[in-house]
Amino acid sequence: MAAGHAHPLFVHGHSPVHRLAPEAKLAAAFAFVAVVAVTPADRLWVFAAHAGLLVAVVVVARLRPLFVLKRAVVVLPFIAFIVLIPFVASGERTEILGLSVSAEGLAAARTILIRSLIGVTVSIILAATTELPAIMRGLNRLKVPSLLTTIAMFMLRYLETLTAELGRMRTAMTARAYDPRWLWQAKPIAQSAGTLFIRSYERSERVHNAMLARGFTGQMPASRHPTATPREWLAALALPVAALVALLIGVVVS
Repeated sequence: MAAGHAHPLFVHGHSPVHRLAPEAKLAAAFAFVAVVAVTPADRLWVFAAHAGLLVAVVVVARLRPLFVLKRAVVVLPFIAFIVLIPFVASGERTEILGLSVSAEGLAAARTILIRSLIGVTVSIILAATTELPAIMRGLNRLKVPSLLTTIAMFMLRYLETLTAELGRMRTAMTARAYDPRWLWQAKPIAQSAGTLFIRSYERSERVHNAMLARGFTGQMPASRHPTATPREWLAALALPVAALVALLIGVVVS
């Protein structure tokens, strides 16, 4: 639980985005996504402006474009669902490549895809420039209930611990020339899962007792990190403000 603990998506750096206070970045990310969510579906150039703003943030944060693109593949399962919308939606029909699809469904699928990609990119940038403890600290400063942030902190930390434990068990099985891959080899996999559950439960008890011995009362200790300055708030909120300006221009021009 050390303050310097970093999650796998974090990219160490010293860019202006990295140096911003976490609460300012979180508020800016939520506000930006909210603006994108209320952008009318037919204002494609406004969505293009939103995407351009994110590209500028990626450049300022000194993140590699390939890094962002690789992490964005998380939306691929949703794309498989979105592809079905034009075929099952009602309304006026049109033809694309010889296939009859709903014009309204096609527009809805396009909008969902654009918003999903923008939202995922925002989360990637936030995770890449902010360590996990800093994110939780920022949520606390934004008045998110401390119980929720404490649970989230423990959950994420123990997911990494369980993943490492599972990796060690997998290595031990492979070192003993046993590498189950097929359905009829499910029994040893199930046994390993049971062993992993028992180990994780025992470890959680040991960690809880250790925390109680150190005076843990159900809340994480208060942070001594400095809060966001007015300059940091202005720098962070410049992103959603610019997105809002683009949206208002798009509404007025129509």
